[in-house]
Amino acid sequence: MPHRTVSEVIDREYLELRAKVLEIAASFDRMERAEGQRDERMLKIEAGLQILSDSAQDKAKRVQELFSIDYDSQWRERFGINK
Repeated sequence: MPHRTVSEVIDREYLELRAKVLEIAASFDRMERAEGQRDERMLKIEAGLQILSDSAQDKAKRVQELFSIDYDSQWRERFGINK
C-alpha cells in the first residue's frame, strides 16, 4: 500500500476527527459541572490525552496498553469457566 501524505490523511479524516474532539470536549464540560471527585478512570483518560499530545510514535498501541489489564493466566478459574 503506498504511503499517504499528511494532507491526504487529513483530507480523509478531518471531519470525523473534529467530531470526536468535540465529543470529548463536551464530555469534559459535563464532568467539570458534575459534583464529586475524579476517579481512576478519569486519570486514565487524562493520561491517554497526554499520550495523544506527545511526540512519540505508536500512540494507538500505548493508549490500548494504558486501558488494558495485565493478562491473568487464571482467568478461567476466576470466572468459573471450564476449559
